[in-house]
Amino acid sequence: MIVSDSNGNQLQEGDSVQVIKDLKVKGSSLTLKRGKVFKNIRLTSKGEEVECSEGKSTIVLKTCFLKKV
Repeated sequence: MIVSDSNGNQLQEGDSVQVIKDLKVKGSSLTLKRGKVFKNIRLTSKGEEVECSEGKSTIVLKTCFLKKV
């Protein structure tokens, strides 16, 4: 399975990605601002989602809102 970002670049385990628009996190008061960088992403079983660490919590982001750094 090939996982790609919003620009079509292939993503792999451990890559760094950047958020391309402000996102509200469901179930939390947290808002991710455009330009936020996440390092060491983990791929999930779904091709359109990746796991990232935000502080002490882990969040799942859709790849259509990310670009590879």
